[in-house]
Amino acid sequence: MTVFHRAALAALTLLAAPALFAPAAMAEDEHTKLAIPGITIGFITRYIADDEGMWKKQGLDVQILDIAGIGSMNAVIAGSVDFSMSSGPSITRAWAKGQHLVALATAINQSDEDIVIRKEIAEAGHFDPKAPLKERGKLLKGLTIAVGGVAAIPDVVLKVVQIQAGLSRDSVTATPMQPPEYMAAFQRKAIDGFVSGPPFIQQAVVAGTGVVLSDSAKGEPVEYSPQSAGLLLTRGDFCAGHRSICEKMVHGIVEAAKFLHEHRAESIAVAKKHFGSYSDEVLAQSIDMLTAMTPSPPLTTPQMLENGDLINIAAGFLKDSDKLSDYKPLIDNQFTK
Repeated sequence: MTVFHRAALAALTLLAAPALFAPAAMAEDEHTKLAIPGITIGFITRYIADDEGMWKKQGLDVQILDIAGIGSMNAVIAGSVDFSMSSGPSITRAWAKGQHLVALATAINQSDEDIVIRKEIAEAGHFDPKAPLKERGKLLKGLTIAVGGVAAIPDVVLKVVQIQAGLSRDSVTATPMQPPEYMAAFQRKAIDGFVSGPPFIQQAVVAGTGVVLSDSAKGEPVEYSPQSAGLLLTRGDFCAGHRSICEKMVHGIVEAAKFLHEHRAESIAVAKKHFGSYSDEVLAQSIDMLTAMTPSPPLTTPQMLENGDLINIAAGFLKDSDKLSDYKPLIDNQFTK
């Protein structure tokens, strides 16, 4: 080979070298869709994972869709989205109907639903926050309490607390209302209280108008703690064919849960970005409550799912015969480890 030929070959090799590495450098992101049942700070891990680039850094482009209520899970069942964040009772009811979904991560391990009553009612009833819940629950007698919907998780919690307090089902009026409605009604004293999660609890507490009667951050009612909420789920056969997407999706939630525990100020800043209409104190207290209920890593246990069914049975919204006998098949924790 002549000097000319050797030089030409070297030049061609140099020109080709970048092409050898081009596929890795220019690898396209994987794409997926995540359905969220409501725009609420309770899904803080979803906001952290997105805002802090925890999915993007792995090469996963996540399109987040707001699909109200049970519609988010139904979208997974229909195949129009790959993932949703739902509740434990939602997935167990789906299994009971032959719709085999799988729990990949539990972002909140309590009901995330507190009972709040007006402060003057609490004071008139000599409310003692240190008393057993069954004693505190007696203050509910004769009250009108807003819940998100009949047989929804807030209604379930309310029914169980009043039953534990020895009150009949009709001794408390549960009225279905959404947050903007019940917060306005609470302010003008048209209702006596509400059952909800952050930041609405904190709004009433910070304003000095409300008192927390039942505290989910403490696991109340404790007989049904822990529970699975903010539950990341997908179809039972999805991860087998899309393992990389499942790994990246769950890893984002794992990292977000860790971030929430280790970076309080930054987590509050994420909340402020999306829920800036609330005061700094309301957001700070909301983040503290959510941190207390966020497991790290966000593992799902059979007990969490079973407790969701048990509290529904206790509230009278589920028959014993409809309870699942085994919850292990519903859970896949391999990506949270």
